Amino acid sequence: MNKKITFGQIKLNAIKPCDNTDSSSTQGFGTFGKTSKTEDIDDIETQHVKNIMGISAFGRKAKNFDIAEQINKAKENAPRRSLLEEDDDESDDEEVIGPLPVANDQSKTEQKVKNTDADSMNELSDSSSDEEDVETNLFKKIPATHDVQMLHGSRAVLALAGDPSGARIASGSIDYDLCFWDFAGMDTHMKSFRTLQPCENHPIRNIQYSMTGDTLLVVSGNSQAKILDRDGFEKMECVKGDQYITDMSKTKGHIAQLTAGCWHPFRKDEFITSAMDSTIRIWDSFNSKQHRSLIKTRAQGGLKTVPTACSYNRDATLIAAGCNDGSIQTWDTRKMFVNTTHCLRNAHTKGSEISCLSFSYLGTQIATRSCDETLKLWDLRSFKQPLHEFTDLYSRYDTTDCTFSPDDSMILTGESLRKGEKNGHIVIYNAKTFELVNKIPVTDSHVIKTLWHPKLNQIIVGCGNGVIKCFYDDKKSMRGAKLCVTKTYMKKKQAEVVGVTQVITPHALPMFRQEKSRSLRKKQEKDRLDPVKSKRPDLPITSGQGGRVASSGGTLSSYVIRNLGLSKRVEDDQDPREAILKYAKDAAENPYWISPAYAKTQPKAIFNADEPDAKKPKTN
Repeated sequence: MNKKITFGQIKLNAIKPCDNTDSSSTQGFGTFGKTSKTEDIDDIETQHVKNIMGISAFGRKAKNFDIAEQINKAKENAPRRSLLEEDDDESDDEEVIGPLPVANDQSKTEQKVKNTDADSMNELSDSSSDEEDVETNLFKKIPATHDVQMLHGSRAVLALAGDPSGARIASGSIDYDLCFWDFAGMDTHMKSFRTLQPCENHPIRNIQYSMTGDTLLVVSGNSQAKILDRDGFEKMECVKGDQYITDMSKTKGHIAQLTAGCWHPFRKDEFITSAMDSTIRIWDSFNSKQHRSLIKTRAQGGLKTVPTACSYNRDATLIAAGCNDGSIQTWDTRKMFVNTTHCLRNAHTKGSEISCLSFSYLGTQIATRSCDETLKLWDLRSFKQPLHEFTDLYSRYDTTDCTFSPDDSMILTGESLRKGEKNGHIVIYNAKTFELVNKIPVTDSHVIKTLWHPKLNQIIVGCGNGVIKCFYDDKKSMRGAKLCVTKTYMKKKQAEVVGVTQVITPHALPMFRQEKSRSLRKKQEKDRLDPVKSKRPDLPITSGQGGRVASSGGTLSSYVIRNLGLSKRVEDDQDPREAILKYAKDAAENPYWISPAYAKTQPKAIFNADEPDAKKPKTN
C-alpha cells in the first residue's frame, strides 16, 4: 500500500528501482574497468536525494584512471611530438621576416665556424682581461687620491694607533711626546688637542687602543708599561721587577727596557708586553702589582733571546713573538706556556730585529717585517717555508711595521730613505700573486709606521721627520680626515686698530689730557687687575686665628660694630658741632622728622632763654 507523504512543499514519491543495471552512461574519458552493483545503487540513492532536495548537481563522483594505460599512450605520443617539433624548427629557420636575403647552407656553416672561433678568442681575452681587472681593481681599492698632513714634532714618529671607532688617533715620538688627534674637533690647521709626556724621559715605542677604545696602552723605553684613559690621564702603571733575581718567573714585572705590547683582541682587561729581559708577560689591567702569566723566549741552545715584537692572532688562540736571533715562536693560549706551538729558527737573518708581526684578518697568514730589508709572508698551516719573501725594503728603525688591507688582498709596509733618494715610500703588494700593486711617495724622510684603518678606509703614516700623513679617497673613505678638510679655520679677534690720528700732549693739564688708546687685549688685562671690575672675591686670610672676625676685635659683635654700625663714624680730630651743623641748612629747607610733626600744634618754636644754673641749690 503506497501512501503519499508530504512535508510542506516537499513531496516524496516512491520510485521502484529498475532492474536494468547493464545500461550505463559514459561521460568524458568513459569508464575504466567494470562497474559494480553497489556503485549503481549508490547512484540511485544520490538521484533520490537530488530529487527530494531540488538540487540539480550534488557533487561529482571521483573518476577512476588506469595509470598503466596512460603511460603506454604517453610513450607512443612522445616520438611523434619530437618529430613535429623538429619540423616546426626547420620551418621557423626557413621563414624570413622583412627584406633580409635568404642565406645558403654553406654560409650558415661558415658563420657557425666564425662564431666558434670568436667565442674561443673571447674566452682567452676574458681570462687575460680578468687578471688585468684584478690588478686594476686592487689599484683602485687603495684610498690614496688625497692626503692631509699633520705635524707631530721634529723627531721621528715611532708609534701610531687609531681607536676602533675611527674618531681619534694617537702618535708617539722619540722626543717623549704623546699627541692625541680628534678628527671631529680639528680644522684645516690639523693641530692636536693634547700633548703630554707620560713616561718622562723615555721614547714612546708602541701604543695601541683597546678593543673598546676607552684605554690606551703605552710602551716606552723604560720597564713599566702604562695605561691611559681616552683623554690621556693615567689609569695604571705596571710594577717593576726585582733586578737582583735571576729567575724571571720569581719577579713581579719586567726588569729591562720594553720592546713591544699588544691588547687582547676581545678582552678589554688583558694585554701583553715584551722586554729585553727575554720574557713576555701577560697582565690584567685591574691588577698592576703582578703579572698574570710569564713566557720565556729561548734560543737554539736554550739560552735567552730578546723578543723584539709580540702579538695576538685574531681569535686570541696564539701569542707570537719575533726574536733578535731571527726566530718566530708561537704559544697556544689554551695550554701551559712551556713548549712552543710553532718555532721557526731561521725565519730572518740572525742578529737583525724582527720589528713587526702582523696577522691577517682571516687568521691564516702572518707577515713579518725585519731590519734585514725583507718582508715575509707565512701560512700558519705550513709554517716551514714562507709563501713569499719581499726583498730590498730598507729599514732604519726597529719599530717599522707592516699591515694587511681590511680584505686581506694587499699587504703594505714602509720603506726608509736611502742615501741619494728624495722620498720615502709606502710599498703595497698583492697578497695572492705577490706582485707590486703601488708605490706611494710620502715625504722626504723615512716611513716608519703604517696604519690602514678598516672602518675609515684611510691609510695613516708616521714619518721620520715628525710628519703624520693621512691618505684617503674622496668617494671610498668615510669620516676621519674628510671631516677636517671641510672645516675652515676660525680666526681670532684682531686687536683694535686706531684709525684717528692722536696728538700726544704729555704736559697738558689733567682736564685736557687724553687717555691713551689701548688695544682690547690691554684693556681686558687692566680690567682684570681691578678688583671691582673683575668682581674679585675676598682673598683668604693665611695667618692668624679666627679669620676675619678675629681681626675686628675677636667677637662677632665687635665685627658688626666696626664694619657695619661705624662705617660712617666721625673721626676723633673732627669737631662734632661742625659735623652736625653742616646739615642745618638741608634740614631747614627739607624738614623730615621734627618740623612736620609740630607744624600745626606749635608753628612757632618757643625756646627757654634763661640759662639754668650750673649748680643746683641745696634743699634742706
